[in-house]
Amino acid sequence: MSGLLVEQSLGLAQLQDAGRFGVRHLGVTQGGALDWVAMYWANWLLGNALTCSVIEIPLGGLVLLCEQDSTLALAGADLGATLDEQPLQTWNSFAVRKGQRLVFDTPRAGVRAYLAAPGGFDGPATLGSQSTVVREALGGLDGQGSTLRRGDKMLFTGTDVLRREIPHTSLPDYSSPARLSVIPGAQYSAFSALSLYQAFNHAWRIDQRADRMGIRLVGPELRYTGAPMISEGIPGGAIQVPPDGQPIVLLNDRQTIGGYPRLGALTPSAMSRLAQLATGETARLVATDPEAARREHLELLHGWHSPR
Repeated sequence: MSGLLVEQSLGLAQLQDAGRFGVRHLGVTQGGALDWVAMYWANWLLGNALTCSVIEIPLGGLVLLCEQDSTLALAGADLGATLDEQPLQTWNSFAVRKGQRLVFDTPRAGVRAYLAAPGGFDGPATLGSQSTVVREALGGLDGQGSTLRRGDKMLFTGTDVLRREIPHTSLPDYSSPARLSVIPGAQYSAFSALSLYQAFNHAWRIDQRADRMGIRLVGPELRYTGAPMISEGIPGGAIQVPPDGQPIVLLNDRQTIGGYPRLGALTPSAMSRLAQLATGETARLVATDPEAARREHLELLHGWHSPR
């Protein structure tokens, strides 16, 4: 059994799938692909189950040697990918031959690319998922949360693929202004009126303090006027506001509980879009309601299951 050999890595690329669920009561976070939309498309291109494990590639710097003839698929950020020095177009599947090199350079549009293989990549399932969470030493190729390193072999056993083409209307545009839908909630009403106005009427800049746990937003100082809090459970996309008034959007590798007040939470599609924003880029928060967010999410899911 063979697949892809890691010849070079920045130490950021990871094995990810849909995440680890049903274990937060144990203090275990979910993990999973930050841009789950791109992961779904990468798998869809090959006819895989949408939640099959993929390689999440942040910022490029990854070189893979193909050790077998196969078909792979690429979605998400444009990282200047090449196959034997020939440019690869993202949001597509492509054939590879044994001995070819797949190189991911630097971001041109977006931040994270997703590489899928037939049937998904092999790796031990820990608490029901292969997703890598470095902080908790869970998932990944070794089951202990390691990122991809030189010499690692990314194995896959699938052979059957269903070559598909993504409709142009479904392709995300990472160059368009980012508008992130927020469901207000939690301590929303305990922020000052000025803070609520500023939160939804000013652009927020993506700070360099960003990782898979969360992304800090820089902009107007938000002021919480409510009573001190006791730590409580935190959902994905929760927008915590620490004492400095600069929001932190919590992502897949977040802690399971926290005591900062929350403005609300991003919708799943907004979390996916945020995952593709680079340091220094800006985004605006847009209030929505739970029913509208639910309709949007169901429509998005329907796109993968409707006949093409």
